Amino acid sequence: MEIIKVGSQASVKGPADWFTGDVRIDPLFQANETRRGAASSVTFEPGARTAWHTHPLGQTLIVTAGCGWVQKEGGPVIEVHPGDVVWFEPNEKHWHGATSTTAMTHIAIQENLNGKVVEWMEKVTAEQYSK
Repeated sequence: MEIIKVGSQASVKGPADWFTGDVRIDPLFQANETRRGAASSVTFEPGARTAWHTHPLGQTLIVTAGCGWVQKEGGPVIEVHPGDVVWFEPNEKHWHGATSTTAMTHIAIQENLNGKVVEWMEKVTAEQYSK
């Protein structure tokens, strides 16, 4: 059994290369020799969002607070709320974040494949975000 105590892992600011706006990442657990999955609680301030990206084994988001937007490439921007669970297929290009007026927090869960959990791409433009 392992217990990771709250506060034992420092919050980090979402890197500007991967995010637009103010984003805080609170690690929950990391992959290790017996666990392929990793998870973080991610808080997006209004207007904040990820860049376009993919995950080799997909990604699950569990919205815990606020109101956010998610979009897969070629699809509509969809509003999400606390309790919503979003699944992005392996290698499905997507982004997620807060709405323009409301912060959003979600738990992001993804698995490690050969040492890789994410492939970051170009930033979401203001035009893409405003749709």
